[in-house]
Amino acid sequence: MKRVEVKLNLEAVAPLLDVIKAAADELRPALAANPDIPGQDAEFAGVWQRELLEGQNDDLQVLLGLFGSDFFALGHIALERGNSEAVLRACSAVRLQLRARHLAVLGDEALESGEVPFEQMTGEQQRAFGAYVFLATLQELVVQHLDPTAQD
Repeated sequence: MKRVEVKLNLEAVAPLLDVIKAAADELRPALAANPDIPGQDAEFAGVWQRELLEGQNDDLQVLLGLFGSDFFALGHIALERGNSEAVLRACSAVRLQLRARHLAVLGDEALESGEVPFEQMTGEQQRAFGAYVFLATLQELVVQHLDPTAQD
């Protein structure tokens, strides 16, 4: 199985992990994006939302699991095809949460281009933006090196 190990600077990433963990905790009881549920069946909609939430929470556990004791001991994380889809989904969920909670005033175009008034942002916004960019970078690594749809 293909595996990519990424060496990270602990001092730079640790504060971002606090922001990411807080966003993940906020997501535990709620979906990052409310789905457009087809049909009118309330029971079906409830079951579907619960399953989506369980999946989102499982994905968040995979993402946060990358930053366990190995990360704090050695400063690296391991991405592999087996966790790539969960990492992609969890990064997306956290990025949506960061955008909604801390970065909405910047606008989507500025967030995606990275052209933001960093010096004018509050410390909380700066940390949220750093986490947002960090997660985008993880997603890019997964897409570039671990195509989750490829057959081994």
